[in-house]
Amino acid sequence: MSAPVVAVFAPDAAGHFAPMRAVIAGLAGQGAQVHVFTAPRYARDVEAAGGRFVDLFGRRPVADADDESLPVVSRWVTYAAHYGEEVMREVRDLGASLVVYETFAVIGRAVACGLGLPYVNVTISHNLAPGPYIESLRRERPIVTSERCRRAVEVLRERFGMADASPFSYIDGLSPYLNVLTEPPQWTTQEERRVFEPCACFGSLPPPAVLDAPRPAAAFGEGEPKVYASFGTVPWWYWPELATDALETVAQTLGPTASVLLTLGGADVAPERVEAMRRAGAVVVPYADTYGALADADVFITSHGVNSTHEAVHLGVPMLSYPFHGDQPGLADFCRRHGLALPLVDSPRAPLEPEALVAGTAQIEQQRAQFGEALARARGWELDVIAQRDEVIDRVLAFAQA
Repeated sequence: MSAPVVAVFAPDAAGHFAPMRAVIAGLAGQGAQVHVFTAPRYARDVEAAGGRFVDLFGRRPVADADDESLPVVSRWVTYAAHYGEEVMREVRDLGASLVVYETFAVIGRAVACGLGLPYVNVTISHNLAPGPYIESLRRERPIVTSERCRRAVEVLRERFGMADASPFSYIDGLSPYLNVLTEPPQWTTQEERRVFEPCACFGSLPPPAVLDAPRPAAAFGEGEPKVYASFGTVPWWYWPELATDALETVAQTLGPTASVLLTLGGADVAPERVEAMRRAGAVVVPYADTYGALADADVFITSHGVNSTHEAVHLGVPMLSYPFHGDQPGLADFCRRHGLALPLVDSPRAPLEPEALVAGTAQIEQQRAQFGEALARARGWELDVIAQRDEVIDRVLAFAQA
């Protein structure tokens, strides 16, 4: 039997691409030809995982499809309709018999529906049931649906057969075949997983070869404890002032005594504010290798992105929680209840107070043994789900053989 041909779709968003590496590696490791449609900056990762890189965005910029809709990710709905026919032809020419897509990559689902192929969704979130999340978006965030996006929804329904298409298809695009969850099963209850059925737990950590690879030393300065603070990238799109204020508070409060490393997620922060953080004693970088930084860190101040949270668990680093949006508050609460983190605020995006930072870092130091036990237990969950990945990949590839 010839090797199955799988088309994989991942958006140009680092946090949403990262867990796809293990999926790509699993598919390629079982002999599939894996063609990965994504952004050029991930080409090396795709090839290292055994996939074949296909440039999805080089000739097809998102802004040409939609530069108005909000949240920004709703533009990927417009993108799917705008470029769907063209990409569908490429996938047909490859002879693909299965599509695997990260939920935000709406074009993957559109192509699969248009070609009549089975499709598997990879959900990069913690317990983010689409219905309640969309309702919370409507309450808390500005929603701008461009005319191009409205037309795109109609095209997706009529031309691509996505009867449930909407401006929120980037979050509610679940698969009737299989939904792969990027957390160990212990992080959700059976009842919580019911909305994602049929589903399988896969975890978000990269393949073991990547986990065990040498990393450059993190740029921590002098002092103890070593504190790493990162809010990922998405909070900087919508709340840059709040994120800057919070990091400045971290620098001013902990910088004089601890060794503090701050990353800006690539955001364009005013130079005078960056300089103020550095004067307070913090090392400030545009980006950091989060896994490498966590390998040296004693404390992680985090907004609770899925990837960095599970990386901290794997490396045994206690967390101080400062969530912004989406699944982050729920993930912070889970970590609190299981002894992996302490909250810095009572509600998402509340002002960060110096007293909370001082109390939080002190409590972690006083209870480091208890945090260590809790993190070791949770690390076992991570290793268990990694050990079962071949079974999940078998389920995925079964659709390519059907």
